[in-house]
Amino acid sequence: MNKISEQAQRVEVEIKKLEAMGGSLTGKSKRLRDSVFARFPVLFVLLSTFGLVATLYGFEKAIDQVDYFAEHPIMVLIIGLGTLTLTGSLYKKLR
Repeated sequence: MNKISEQAQRVEVEIKKLEAMGGSLTGKSKRLRDSVFARFPVLFVLLSTFGLVATLYGFEKAIDQVDYFAEHPIMVLIIGLGTLTLTGSLYKKLR
């Protein structure tokens, strides 16, 4: 019985060491990430802008492939507004 309690104490000590290491690694990675954002803000703004524009352009090209939407652009507007309304009301309910 004594050996079991010794083993349990050793395991607890090792678990605490691992938890401490995980916390220190998380803190270091957060500081590194924050310093990269602080050092290169223009780069991150440009990359984010490119990602947004590329996504919107891809949606535009995909919508152009659907003949119905190409012939009736007002339907794209109606569906877009409906989607925004639906997601907005869903957001309010989940909040």
